[in-house]
Amino acid sequence: MGRRRAPELYRAPFPLYALQVDPSAGLLIAAGGGGAAKTGIKNGVHFLQLEQINGRLSASLLHSHDTETRATMNLALAGDILAAGQDAHCQLLRFRVHKQKDKAEKAGSKEQGLRQRKGATPAEKKSGAETHPEGGELKVENLQAVQTDFGSDPLQKVVCFNHDNTLLATGGTDGFVRVWKVPSLEKVLEFKAHEGDIEDLALGPDGKLVTVGWDLKASVWQKDQLLMQLHWQENGPTFSNTPYRYQACRFGQVPDQPSGLRLFTVQIPHKRLRQPPPCYLTAWDGSSFLPLRTKPCGNEVISCLSVSESGTFLGLGTVTGSVAIYIAFSLQGVFLCGCCSCYVSGLLL
Repeated sequence: MGRRRAPELYRAPFPLYALQVDPSAGLLIAAGGGGAAKTGIKNGVHFLQLEQINGRLSASLLHSHDTETRATMNLALAGDILAAGQDAHCQLLRFRVHKQKDKAEKAGSKEQGLRQRKGATPAEKKSGAETHPEGGELKVENLQAVQTDFGSDPLQKVVCFNHDNTLLATGGTDGFVRVWKVPSLEKVLEFKAHEGDIEDLALGPDGKLVTVGWDLKASVWQKDQLLMQLHWQENGPTFSNTPYRYQACRFGQVPDQPSGLRLFTVQIPHKRLRQPPPCYLTAWDGSSFLPLRTKPCGNEVISCLSVSESGTFLGLGTVTGSVAIYIAFSLQGVFLCGCCSCYVSGLLL
């Protein structure tokens, strides 16, 4: 008997490269596209309302924002501002949700304040999807844009905001970290962090910056001053014939400790092998940056890492499309699935 396929939460009409969840507004923000090639595939950012209906997660399409010839490859969220990596540039977007209640008050009728949903298509009903297109509830405004990468084949690969959303940091194929004021995008800092691509970066609340790169290094910076390099294998497994590189890094709160901080990293084999060794997940002390624990997280190559707002759960995504949820404290796996709805549910816990 074949494995039962989980119901779809949302199917994008374009290649999907970036997701963000806004728990405060109950929004899922999905972005991607076909790029500048004239293939007929659109580029856009979709804003979806997440709700629990009869114990089941449902997604309602509120707004589709056209990004013209630019596919969005990475996203960061700060309140009502999105930072979108589009080719070698970073575009700031501001979105505002308009409640149905306001419309009803203007019309003078309570009945018009009820959400009117269109029925699912036969294909959606068959797959279990619950995506309900609804326009006019959310507006998007283009703010500033700036070029953030200047390599031979420039591409912004990662963007993140600092703790109070006044700065954002970007990294890409040229190995430079650049820090920008929000929302003016005035550059305040630039330095060479890695030889080759920057794969990920994370800004801590104390101003420290962690970067991971294609050169197998993970570095901790105070502005442009290198403080230390991370060494995950000192208290863990070693593979002399299998070089590993850091693929992702994220800071997370320590539950029940307001001032506590953890850093989480993912390590993957630097080269693809016929019999791939496992990937690893490591938790670090957020002050000393000493490794606390390392555990394997499967043989599928990890492509992204997320930390829930509470710091309780970690979400991993793989290049094959599967996702997994781990307990942040113990690095114990609690869920593995091939659909994005389970991943979004875990991050909303």
